[in-house]
Amino acid sequence: MTPRESVEAAVAVIQREDGQVLLGQRPEGKPWAGWWEFPGGKIEDGETPFHALQRELHEELDITATRAYPWLTRSFDYPERQVKLRFFRVRGWDNAPHSKEGQQLSWQDPAALTVSPMLPANTPILAALSLPPVYAISHLREMGEQAFFAALETALQQGLRLMQVREKQLAPEDLQRFTQRVIACCRPYGARVVVNADVDLALACQADGVHLPSAALMQLAERPPGMLAGASCHDSAELQHAIGLGLDFVVLSPVQPTRSHPEAAPLGWENFSGLIAECPIPVYALGGMLPGHLETAWCHGAHGIAMQRAVWGC
Repeated sequence: MTPRESVEAAVAVIQREDGQVLLGQRPEGKPWAGWWEFPGGKIEDGETPFHALQRELHEELDITATRAYPWLTRSFDYPERQVKLRFFRVRGWDNAPHSKEGQQLSWQDPAALTVSPMLPANTPILAALSLPPVYAISHLREMGEQAFFAALETALQQGLRLMQVREKQLAPEDLQRFTQRVIACCRPYGARVVVNADVDLALACQADGVHLPSAALMQLAERPPGMLAGASCHDSAELQHAIGLGLDFVVLSPVQPTRSHPEAAPLGWENFSGLIAECPIPVYALGGMLPGHLETAWCHGAHGIAMQRAVWGC
């Protein structure tokens, strides 16, 4: 049997400020003609993924990326070949994109596509794009209920769309009451809420999902079904297990010194970047994060940042 071709490609997720992404339809004469995909193409010998990205953007769309961040790396087996796709999130470019290769172009909401079919290798990217850049962790213990809910309302008004309820000090009935109140605050904004560790509580409160501590993650044989599932990771073994389970996202920490775990040795940005270099699922950076660190996190391959204090103004 002749071995299938193995190809590595650089792919651009070009995203406007309104969240819409640019898709192209493969023209007649190319394999998978008529299917939609993110722009990009094969990484040639001697090229870095970033240089291949810029070349493809120029050849296909006549643009140059001015802000491009490494993101996910996903492998996919097509009948004719195996592909490794290195996705970049492109948040800035120098011209209006236009077709140079006869392909149709369309700006699309990742959560509500009006074009189809989508190339199979690109489909999981749409789910990842639904995750916002900031992931908040509740901080009731230090703030108190009145201050916390005031801060939550402000954060929601400013665009917060994903948070974790993590209050280990609360008795079960108090935790359920608190969780239900958080969900009631978040629902009108379309913000999603996950519950730390407790799948039963998530189901009882009709939360959007669960966040697994690293110890619980490593004991898990399959992901919780029917809900958003994330996990805390601190090293390569935990990260690989989360990937193997097919979780929706992970939080990798601590990146910098943190008051929550002062005894933990920080990874630093370079080690963080190295650990997630081939990661196929979104990764949030946690530990000493401030809102101003988002761009730095993107530059090192993160999907976004997670915060327990700074997001609430603490």
